[in-house]
Amino acid sequence: MTPDLDRLAARLALAADEAGQLDVAFTTVASPVGPLLLAATEQGLVRLAYAAEDHDTVLQSLADRISPRVLHAPARLAPAARQLEEYFAGHRTSFDLPLDLRLSSGFRRDVLDRLRDVAYGTTASYATLAAAAGSPRAVRAVGSACATNPLPVVVPCHRVVRSDGALGGYVGGAEAKRTLLTLEAAA
Repeated sequence: MTPDLDRLAARLALAADEAGQLDVAFTTVASPVGPLLLAATEQGLVRLAYAAEDHDTVLQSLADRISPRVLHAPARLAPAARQLEEYFAGHRTSFDLPLDLRLSSGFRRDVLDRLRDVAYGTTASYATLAAAAGSPRAVRAVGSACATNPLPVVVPCHRVVRSDGALGGYVGGAEAKRTLLTLEAAA
């Protein structure tokens, strides 16, 4: 877009937000693990997606599951973008953002709650998380919860590894998981 169109789009997004006509705001940010899509409702950050997830598909899913009123509105996401930038620069070890976890429920939501207890620079096994979530035999279900985590990086599913120490899967791909764990180990 041209600078004039950028300014117009920003003004329209702000006006829609102020009028209560913006249900899901989104933006993309550059990162060492590729472009990340950030989306937020008025309640908080609702989605963070890797390019491998296809940002257009993610936006359509948000329109289907939350509201069709989805708009590129970076202002609402400025705090999240800033905290992610600080994290990737090695200056932040946890996120202090309001989160909207409506895209997860039941056992998956319990797992997400436990993921936030896995400290920066450490890892936990899928089995450990299953036990912490109250279902020690639900190791595969923990893997499924991590794979469908709507807020990877912020809700740190990349810190979950197999019991034998192998990385295991990751929504952003093995290289992204390795990059995040290396970043945290260097701190």
